[in-house]
Amino acid sequence: MNRKAMRYKIFFLIIFLLLSPPWALCAGRNLTAGTLSVQDSDITIAVLHPSLGTLQALVTLRGNGLIPFSGVSFLGLYHEKQITDYSKAREYVRANGLNWFSFYPLSGPLSEETLFKMNSCTPEFEEIFQKIDGLLFFGGPDIPPSLYQKKTSLLTEITDPYRHFLELSFVFHLLGGHQDETVRPLLDRRPEFPILAICLGSQSLNVGTGGTLVQDIWSEVYGRHWLEDVIALGRETWHVNPFFRLAPHERFSSYILHSVKLSADGKFCTAIGCKPEEEPLVISEHHQQVEKLGKGLRVIATSLDGKVAEAIEHARFPNVLGVQFHPEYPDLYTPETRVRFTPEDKEAVSLPSLLGKHSGSADFYRKLWGWVSRAWVESRHKRRGGID
Repeated sequence: MNRKAMRYKIFFLIIFLLLSPPWALCAGRNLTAGTLSVQDSDITIAVLHPSLGTLQALVTLRGNGLIPFSGVSFLGLYHEKQITDYSKAREYVRANGLNWFSFYPLSGPLSEETLFKMNSCTPEFEEIFQKIDGLLFFGGPDIPPSLYQKKTSLLTEITDPYRHFLELSFVFHLLGGHQDETVRPLLDRRPEFPILAICLGSQSLNVGTGGTLVQDIWSEVYGRHWLEDVIALGRETWHVNPFFRLAPHERFSSYILHSVKLSADGKFCTAIGCKPEEEPLVISEHHQQVEKLGKGLRVIATSLDGKVAEAIEHARFPNVLGVQFHPEYPDLYTPETRVRFTPEDKEAVSLPSLLGKHSGSADFYRKLWGWVSRAWVESRHKRRGGID
């Protein structure tokens, strides 16, 4: 090719890139090239935030039989502009031969102004949704309050905005929201599609559908501004361990065990197999919670005093569940690991032993993951038109 022809080719390529809408560029990279590849014979579950900790949690859950070991593959989703470095997670997959896990970065540009509408990642969201059988949203840092129209508290810590851009926009595409009532959610096509959202994930369900958050439970809900005053309230109000901050040299767990109250008409009691009188122990590490509920959401579990929302579900889509606690936490299933929470704990103990002493708590997690696994199987069956 001569220089004149090459200059013309470059000129027309630049014009094409300038005039093409962002969604077309995003679609061209993945839809026409077909770089998103899944094994149709498998149940395929997409995982947001595929970090090393996320992978270790999945390995523990699989190893303890809480989620199906065979026939399930996981697709780790993240945005190329996220600050989080996933290289350690990739190396962990290679080093351990985890052929059931793969990574898929999205690249369409997102901004605060485009999250809750059709945007550059819409085609990828739709393609991913068509090829998967369930979604897992994992925990993480605080959501920028500007994304739910609030000023930023001094106690809010923002670390990776693009992660929230991606996850909130995906939630909006999946479930719809108050932000734009004209947008048809993806789950209208598959209403029984399962989503489990954990901690930050639960907050993302709420904000993504148009809800807001309490930015700090201790100061805004309980009116406490000093750790010593929080400790005096008692463990059932903590939700994150104050001793972890007060006495770091003691190496207390940052997580805390506390009980939750289940609604009789909520998913835990109507579908998962729990009883309303049960108050299972859960493990938490959070300082925020849902405030105004997003479109279609309702609270189905609270702290014992009723002041903190511990779980939400969707009124229209029966397999959408957000939990503020951490059912994926590896130490729940690892008797060898021992922890201390307070100075009163003279010896470190394992979480399985503590759960075993509290009626219904150990079974609570197995029932939850059993429900999730059954929903995945049914979702795949329906996606394939009942052909298995």
